[in-house]
Amino acid sequence: MSSAASGVVSGVASGAEPSTVEVLLARLDPEVPAPDYARPGDAGADLVTTSDLVLAPGERAVIGTGVAIALPVGYAGFVHPRSGLAARVGLSVVNTPGTIDSGYRGEIRVCLINHDPARPVVLHRLDRIAQLLVQRVERVAFREVTALPASDRGSGGYGSTGDHREPSSPAGTAPSREA
Repeated sequence: MSSAASGVVSGVASGAEPSTVEVLLARLDPEVPAPDYARPGDAGADLVTTSDLVLAPGERAVIGTGVAIALPVGYAGFVHPRSGLAARVGLSVVNTPGTIDSGYRGEIRVCLINHDPARPVVLHRLDRIAQLLVQRVERVAFREVTALPASDRGSGGYGSTGDHREPSSPAGTAPSREA
């Protein structure tokens, strides 16, 4: 039986608890819940808003979460959108992901944007608005060279690994945007 079939992947049994790192938390608003994971195995802990807010179509706003954290050196926090809010109402995080450095001690604030072209997004105090991922990060020692080593990809950038034209468009043509 393969290790994947037996429920063991890379030496870790499926369903095993992931490793944890202690992060100090200060609640700046006593009614705000601590960031929490909705389900076992979730990568992101939910963050909530401290205020009621209506975001008009295309509008953005920076809103507080009522919490501050102290991350250990070697870790960073990343604020991501909640996929359900993005899919249902077009709410996203402008600077996805928002980065929280280990030395930052202020309130976690989230820069939200309403991408829906027609409808406002209504948020109420304590609604879940984003998710916080905490990850180990490495410092990089940059070494300048006169030329980089070759690779299969080379300098191919945006769009170089796939062809994403609309299915109804003939190869090499741009789809019409006229109504």
